[in-house]
Amino acid sequence: MYSTDAQNKLEDLSGIVLKPGENPYEAFIQACDNKPEQIQALYHAHRTKRNSLQKEKFLSQDYKELIIDQYLLRLENPSIEPGFRDERNCLVIWARPPNHVIELAAKIQTLLQQASPKIWLMPTHRMHLTTLEIAFSKTPEEIGSLVSILRPAAPSIASYTHTHRSRLVKPMVSYDLSAFALSFLPACGEPPLSPAPVAPDTPVNGPVTQGDDYTYHHLRRDVFDKVKEAGLEVGSRYQVPSAHITLGRYLTDDDHDTPEKRERWVKAIDDINAWLENEVWDQKAAQFIGEWIVGQEKGLDVRNGALWYGGGRTIVLGEGF
Repeated sequence: MYSTDAQNKLEDLSGIVLKPGENPYEAFIQACDNKPEQIQALYHAHRTKRNSLQKEKFLSQDYKELIIDQYLLRLENPSIEPGFRDERNCLVIWARPPNHVIELAAKIQTLLQQASPKIWLMPTHRMHLTTLEIAFSKTPEEIGSLVSILRPAAPSIASYTHTHRSRLVKPMVSYDLSAFALSFLPACGEPPLSPAPVAPDTPVNGPVTQGDDYTYHHLRRDVFDKVKEAGLEVGSRYQVPSAHITLGRYLTDDDHDTPEKRERWVKAIDDINAWLENEVWDQKAAQFIGEWIVGQEKGLDVRNGALWYGGGRTIVLGEGF
């Protein structure tokens, strides 16, 4: 059985070429001269180029079919293969969205389901942002040995966002032939919108690093280094400039099997993105908050198991603010 990743590779469309052996996040930061405006611009370029390419695929006369996730299909419909289990075990570090981001994501899921009733939606309690993928598609025993090495460093990694606070802004729906997500950009001078940290907010591990000069890409760079310092090699599938939480996937072609249905789907996404840009981005009085300070409410989630659809187990969850 094939993985959707094999058919639908998430390519880096930022234009940056990485050298073997270096921290890919540090290379990206240096290529941007450590300037948040350039980092934001390349995140923006990646997601807009990708959406444009995917829109062409949906509307093309050569369109064939969606890329249905065969693992998820069997998990959701056990009659296809009774007793099926997803054996792809992983080790990751996730960021969990705060409540106001979950509320926004749930609203967008509702709007998308109106355009395509048969889509599969990620349960809101499983929503996550992959800060670092350490290992994927291993056996439980292989993952267990990696966890043993990481375990002494895991608490400090998980609580790293308590003193290193990066900000994400400008949410937008990104999509392809297999899934759709809510993607964000690293902040660069946008007005602050998030609720204040829950008192008392007194970090015990030194001063707080915050402000838009410390971007989400800096956080990813630091977490990458900390995992390597703990003794693990990072085996990520990709390190693209993307900060996204999966909203859902397709389980059937029924809602997309005619040009008219595909046009309706693309238009729904375009309309949602226009609403986000006009009514949510940078809006202090908006119904929904379009900003996320990573680590708010919960620290990083060091997690392993069959994680593909938000599952697995937490090894350690860091302190939030």
